Amino acid sequence: MRRFSFVSVICAILTGCGTTELTPPPAFPEEAYDTCGGSQYADLIGQPDYALEKVLILDEVRILRPGDIVTMEYRMRRLNFEIDENGIIDRIYCS
Repeated sequence: MRRFSFVSVICAILTGCGTTELTPPPAFPEEAYDTCGGSQYADLIGQPDYALEKVLILDEVRILRPGDIVTMEYRMRRLNFEIDENGIIDRIYCS
């Protein structure tokens, strides 16, 4: 009987957690968090990944594609371009 109660409580908790909707991250850094200058490249959002070939960026840059392994260290000045599965620039952020 006790085991049944414990399992019921856990299921109720997990069910409640599953209803939360996640808000997507912003497409480019907000001004207060733009330590890498990413907002100046906001016009690249929605462009094909090869649009990056036309832009000269002299700082540290990382291009991330679906399935890429990403290190978790934080570097304030590193500019990240996130590419979606269709080869489109989906997001720009600092880390």
